[in-house]
Amino acid sequence: MLIKIKMIVFPNAKINIGLNITARRPDGYHDLETVFYPLKINDVLEVIEANELSFESTGLEIPGDMDDNLCVEGYHLLKKDFPKLPPVKIHLHKNIPIGAGLGGGSSDAAFFIKLMNDKFSLELSSDAMMEYARKLGADCAFFIENKPVFAFEKGDEFEEVKLDLSGYHIALVMPDEHVSTAEAYRGVKPAPVSETLYDLIKTPIANWKRTIKNDFEGHIFRDRPAIRGVKAELYEHGALYASMSGSGASVFGIFEAEPDLKNMEENYQVFYNV
Repeated sequence: MLIKIKMIVFPNAKINIGLNITARRPDGYHDLETVFYPLKINDVLEVIEANELSFESTGLEIPGDMDDNLCVEGYHLLKKDFPKLPPVKIHLHKNIPIGAGLGGGSSDAAFFIKLMNDKFSLELSSDAMMEYARKLGADCAFFIENKPVFAFEKGDEFEEVKLDLSGYHIALVMPDEHVSTAEAYRGVKPAPVSETLYDLIKTPIANWKRTIKNDFEGHIFRDRPAIRGVKAELYEHGALYASMSGSGASVFGIFEAEPDLKNMEENYQVFYNV
């Protein structure tokens, strides 16, 4: 008799503070540098042991087929090395905006690996889980340890940074836009940096507006003025620093006091204290 023990986890989003595309790699990827910082916007991921592998989702609509989902791909990766791994039913409630530069799909995949490791006592180390995650996406590995890091190379190598924004208020605004990673990279020209983000992130937040940039903003703001407008509005509301996250389309602002963004709520999805 199959005992259906379920486990639930809550994959969280991230923001990119700064993003420099520094070079094009021979393997088709890009070298970059960025700082990943975890956010308190969560999906809900449930896994139940089942008679066959299946995936279902609720909440925001997820494009693509079941087999394209990173959680399903993660299952197949683990199954290769753990052939006795039983089938599971995966249920994902999607709340993290899609096409927003928030790493929601990557987080789901990383949390799935961690959940499977716990549920089936695979005894994988953090480093081992990160290696599985790297095979699923450049930023997946970040969510295994889920703490602020300076990310470099393809965005999958990390160095811990002492960055604590808990004394500030972070608001995130999601316009009615969707930016694919492919679109973001098509319009960017790699260039080396004169000062690394690893050093700039240690400076006072008040300096970031002048020194920390996101290389994707140039062409995305040109092609999608609504996203550019969100950043401008956040500064009008008193943000110390505002930026598009990753490849967009979400924009976040860091404030000293909790902002009142009610006028923005009329046109955009607004998340407070994330």
